[in-house]
Formats: sequence, structure tokens, C-alpha cells
Amino acid sequence: MEYKSFFEEDKNIFHVQSNIYFSQCNANKDLSLHELLKITSDIAVEDYRQRGMSRKILKDNGFGILVSRCSYRIHKWPKENQFIEVETWEEKPQALQFMRGYKILDENKNILVSGKSSWLLVDINERRILPLKKFTLRTPPEFCIDLDCDKPDKILQPEKSELWDTRIIKFSDLDANGHTNNARYAAFVEDAIPEEFRGRKPKDFKINFAKEAMLNDKVEIFGFKEENKITFLGKTPESVSFEAVISY
Repeated sequence: MEYKSFFEEDKNIFHVQSNIYFSQCNANKDLSLHELLKITSDIAVEDYRQRGMSRKILKDNGFGILVSRCSYRIHKWPKENQFIEVETWEEKPQALQFMRGYKILDENKNILVSGKSSWLLVDINERRILPLKKFTLRTPPEFCIDLDCDKPDKILQPEKSELWDTRIIKFSDLDANGHTNNARYAAFVEDAIPEEFRGRKPKDFKINFAKEAMLNDKVEIFGFKEENKITFLGKTPESVSFEAVISY
């Protein structure tokens, strides 16, 4: 089968066709949560690259764009060996955050996953968040597309939670930004899921990134489980690293 990538005519909606491969699936033969983050993060980066804003060009201008929050609704889990078409588009910015939407479709254009994410503009030299008006490499979009998924907003933490897992950040967890890749945090979440939930299929997944974990950092993952929801908190000794919630 031939896979294509293309921009929808007269729109800034970027499409990438692909396959769900064996290595991207969990023990249930479903697309894993960390691979879902990889797919959506990578298509966002590629969308910008094809519009003339590669990571190198961003770096040359002193910019970095880091994912802040993600929210996904899984209408039907992508499966091993399934054809998919992933769509992404940049939406009207909100306050200090770029906004982006996603759809993952099957070969018949049925929606499998819908999602939204927010991203921060940072000064890579001073490591500080910048106002979006500083980003003049493109004209910001003025539209939003309604999707059947939660907003990528704040995750409320329960008053009590238990220590479920501890991770030491290794070299293979890092990306070219020098800190833990965003998709790795979803893998940390997956490994901390209590056994009685592992055979269940999540309907919603949200993850928020607070402070990047660095090489050799110890990340403690705390959790709180309810009947149809699990809430996670990842902490280094210095600060909160990430938060996540899975709803069933």
C-alpha cells in the first residue's frame, strides 16, 4: 500500500497516512498510549517543517516550541496492522499557548481518535516562556474546529495518592532537546497502571507536562484509582514533572 502525506487544498490541515505496526502496540494489540503521543507529536513537528518552520529554523531564531498539555478521546482503538490517516492543524492561539487539533481516521474515514494539545513558545537561550507575539515566522490562524474530546486543561489531583512506581531517567528516555521526550511520560503512566485496569480500554487520556525530567533524575509516580478513572502524578525531588488521567 502507498502511504501519502499532503496538505488539504486551501486549508492548513496536514494529512499523513500510515500503518499501525506491531512494535507500536501493547499486549492487547492496541496502539499504546506512548505511541499515540509519538504519532501526534511527530505530525505536529512535520506540519511545521513542511511549512518552512523546521526545528533548525526555529533554533536559528532562538525559539523552541514545547508541548504543554494533551487530551485525547479514543472512539475506537487503532489496532495492529490497521491503516490510519492522521490529520493535524494549528488553531487560534490562547493566551501563552499555541493550540493544535488532531484526528486519526481509519481507511473508511471513520474517526478513531480525536485530540487537542497546547504548546509553549520558549527562548532556548534563556530557558523562559515567551509571549506568542514574539513568534513572527507565520501568520497565526484564526479558526478552531470543534472535536469530541476534553480540553487540554488543568488536571485536578486527589487529596491522597499512593506511590506506585519509581523511574530513573536513562539516556534512551532523552530526545534532542536534552530532556525526557514527552512520549516517555505516557510509557511511565502505562507501566504504573494497576493490574486490574490493564485489560480495560481507556476512553480518554490527558497528560500535562510541568517540568522536564533530566538524565539520572528519579521520578516517583503516584496514583489514585476510582471505579472508572485513574489519576497520576509524577514528581522529581525538586518539583512536579507531569500529571495524567485515564478515564474508562
